[in-house]
Amino acid sequence: MTQVELKKVLVVEKIFDGRMTNKEGAAALGLTERQVIRLKNKYRFGGAQELAHKNRGRKPVHALTDELKERVVELFREKYHGSNNCHFAELLEEHESICISPSSVRRILLDRGIKQSKKRRRSKAHRPRERKPQAGMLWQIDATPYAWLEDRAPSFALHAAIDDATGTVVGAVFRPTECREGYSLVMQQGIKEYGVPLGLYSDRHTIFRSPNEKLTIEQELAGETKPLSHFGKAMADLHIEHIKAITPQAKGRVERLWQTFQDRLVIELRLLGVNTLEEANVVLPSLVQKHNRKFAVKPKKAESAYRKLDPSVNVDHVFTIREYRQLGHGNTLSYNGKIYTFANPYDFRTEARTTVEVRETLSGEVLVWHKGQAIPLKETEKPERVKQAKKASSAQHRKPAADHPWRMYRNKNQVQNSTKLTVIQAT
Repeated sequence: MTQVELKKVLVVEKIFDGRMTNKEGAAALGLTERQVIRLKNKYRFGGAQELAHKNRGRKPVHALTDELKERVVELFREKYHGSNNCHFAELLEEHESICISPSSVRRILLDRGIKQSKKRRRSKAHRPRERKPQAGMLWQIDATPYAWLEDRAPSFALHAAIDDATGTVVGAVFRPTECREGYSLVMQQGIKEYGVPLGLYSDRHTIFRSPNEKLTIEQELAGETKPLSHFGKAMADLHIEHIKAITPQAKGRVERLWQTFQDRLVIELRLLGVNTLEEANVVLPSLVQKHNRKFAVKPKKAESAYRKLDPSVNVDHVFTIREYRQLGHGNTLSYNGKIYTFANPYDFRTEARTTVEVRETLSGEVLVWHKGQAIPLKETEKPERVKQAKKASSAQHRKPAADHPWRMYRNKNQVQNSTKLTVIQAT
């Protein structure tokens, strides 16, 4: 019997001996008088043994069978290795129709000597920044390289953006390395799906800022503005306030997203049989939706802060590389070693050496941006004078004939020089 049960026996015996009343016994045991009377009746007809718990030594009805425990351990070792307890319990229910709690999973694995590869998260030493009250007020964007396909493929980078108010992943894409194209695709996904956010939080990578961002005092007094990167110009066109964090902790929500993705996404990609970066991008949208269903929360205010994208704005023409070129004769310009001209005739008139803005889209399309209008270009052949110059430079030199006056003059000089050399040596 346990100490609690022995205490009950002692109190009931004192009540029977008249040394304690039912009320005093109830106070001593922390029970009501009616419960004390029930204990007295059990003791009267069955003795002290009747006060012991009847299920002692019996296996609970809802206990997991040994076969099920062995099955869980086998699945973890062969199929779901690397997943944490919560994720493993979810995968068992989703793929194996085994419904057990994460705590049961943890006990089963610990009994077999299987411990989690990652330690439990410690309590936070500081108070985190509060979420924004409305969805669309702030996005956090970042990228991280990781072995997402384990040893089945080389490491590559995952680009993603998360809404600060709800924790919803608004866009994600895999790229070989961290690049402007990856961030641009993430922004395009989020804007097309949800709308234009008010602000964007990023790190200080040169993709987001120009290396020559700092201005001298003279430049500031002259009214010059800070130069923007190609990505920064896109944010300015969409009127998105771009905040560049100094420390990773400032954008902690997207940093914690990487911990969740590295813990769960690797297992999901393995179960789907993904072996290449292209295949990973195909299944990524469904995995992001699954993540949002589980981890996204409701904002404090139901009203959304997203702005609708102007129908006249083509985001493909916003997230571009922007350069300036001078028009040549015939409305031609040089870009990346190629000659381009207007694909279609236009009403406006341009003169030679006019400076125009050239934009290159993510798909490789090259166009001229003129007064908010995209003018498509087409590649053309190089001018004839360039071809002739190349042809002349590659022609073989013509050799003079044997009786050419130049050869006779050259031979005469050689004879005179050899005669002078002989006289000098003789003297």
